[in-house]
Amino acid sequence: MYNLIIRPIFFLFDPEKIHYFTFSLIKTLSKVPFVTSIFRSLYVVKDKKLERNLFGLTFENPVGLAAGFDKNAVLYNELANFGFGFIEIGTITPKGQAGNPKKRLFRLKDDKGIINRMGFNNDGIAAAIDNLKKNKGNVIIGGNLGKNTATKPEHYTEDYCQVFTALHPYVDYFVLNVSCPNVGSHAKLNDKDYLIELISECQKLNVKASKQKPILLKIAPDLNQNQLDEIIELVNETKIDGVIASNTSTTRGGLKASEKRLQEIGNGGLSGQPIKAQSTAVIKYLADTSKKAFPIIGVGGIHSAQDALEKLEAGADLVQIYTGFIYEGPSLIKKINKAILKKA
Repeated sequence: MYNLIIRPIFFLFDPEKIHYFTFSLIKTLSKVPFVTSIFRSLYVVKDKKLERNLFGLTFENPVGLAAGFDKNAVLYNELANFGFGFIEIGTITPKGQAGNPKKRLFRLKDDKGIINRMGFNNDGIAAAIDNLKKNKGNVIIGGNLGKNTATKPEHYTEDYCQVFTALHPYVDYFVLNVSCPNVGSHAKLNDKDYLIELISECQKLNVKASKQKPILLKIAPDLNQNQLDEIIELVNETKIDGVIASNTSTTRGGLKASEKRLQEIGNGGLSGQPIKAQSTAVIKYLADTSKKAFPIIGVGGIHSAQDALEKLEAGADLVQIYTGFIYEGPSLIKKINKAILKKA
């Protein structure tokens, strides 16, 4: 029904407007008696064989929702009813910010892709915490951290640490987002020495907390082998808990979309099926070269159960979806979990 009726209607409208309309629709439907139970009966797959134990956390299943969908933690309780094993909120920055000028979100329908240059639009720490206080405890929550666009390079670490400290009581794990291409200059965030500093400062804060939370690093799919080798060295040196591979891509190769259309859209991060092979290659390289020395969450171009299995076979321990969720609908989560059970 989603592919035949709902998606064609949704795709008639502006992507960002329909995103917020969908949020309102799910919120409203979830308040109707029995609707939550219907959602859970349709989409949730419960089986001990799906459980994954990583970072000291037990995930009910290995299929998560990537950051960027529920930026301000307003819908995670309702989204849990679609069968996700974990949901990552954010990216959260210290202060709320509007992000980049609109239009900033574009569908590439023929490619089953999306280009976005949102620019970390979010309502800031305080709003996220207010929403996280309503957590019903039905799903593991990750907090994706970023810096404000106006922050000067010498204060980047302060931004990350501020969000880390404030969110610490409310999320189950953290992600340092240093690879988003839509937040102006982020050259410093790709520097190994700086990343060691950033990770170390967050780890110091973590040790001071009554309960330590896992910290992961989210990397770009566009890194070359030398840069991936540096990531492996970085994980080894800092003992960070894991890596998310990968964020959106700045590449535009092999797309069905016309050159004219791509020029009209302009810059931004590409997600969805066009980056599937690229992100899987990054996962495989990290897993093989490090001899699976650290956990990897695989994300990028998962639009089918087979796509997810490819990520897991390449070396991912968990997977996340986002663009695939938009194109394929909530049944995708169930299909992936069912396929994993068949392989178990």
